[in-house]
Order: sequence, then C-alpha cells, then structure tokens
Amino acid sequence: MVNVSEFSQRLQKVIDFHDESASSFAEKIGVQRSSISHVLSGRNKPSLDFVMKVLNAYPNVELYWLLNGKGTFPIEKTSPISTQQNSQIHNEHTSNMVNTEKAIEKIVIFYEDGSFKSYKP
Repeated sequence: MVNVSEFSQRLQKVIDFHDESASSFAEKIGVQRSSISHVLSGRNKPSLDFVMKVLNAYPNVELYWLLNGKGTFPIEKTSPISTQQNSQIHNEHTSNMVNTEKAIEKIVIFYEDGSFKSYKP
C-alpha cells in the first residue's frame, strides 16, 4: 500500500528537482492542476494513470522510488562499458557455455519498458 503523505513528499521532490511549478508540472504530465494539488495535499491517492504519466514525462523517476521510496532519484545512469570490456565478457560467457553440458531450456530478453520476449530453442 502506498503511503500517501510520503508519496506526496516524493512527488514534491520531483517537481522541485525539475524546477517546475505545480501548474507547469500538471501541464507536462497531462493532468489538471487540481489533480496535482489534491495528490500533494494528501486529499487524493494517486491513480495508476497518474503515476504512469509522471514516469512517462520524467524518465529519471524510478517507479519503486516514487511509490515506496526504494531506489534512487534521479535514476543513476551507469556508464556504458567499452567495446573491449564487452568483448571480454562475451568471450568469458561463450567459453563457459561451451564447457557446459546443460541444454538451454528458454531465453528471456527483458526490455527497459518492462516488456519481455521468451524464446525456446
């Protein structure tokens, strides 16, 4: 269950971080100004639609942080690994795969938007 007062504090932190007013924030996420006011005051609980609009408009906001304070804000981007490091990792994994006698049952690819695809050989 989302603690409404803590959620309101985190939402205010997002608004302040982006140097937005409640009106400009509401416009940016596509809701009425009163919706922002009601959520910030704790009068209304945020709807799933409201939360998703915040996440879509501000990609540096992490879902779990916004909902329950776990995680970081803003999202810390990790630096991409170099081509040489990537090649070393690939070679290590390839050599480990060749040495195993286990059969692959399923491969799952996870995408940043939360979707995934599953492949069976």
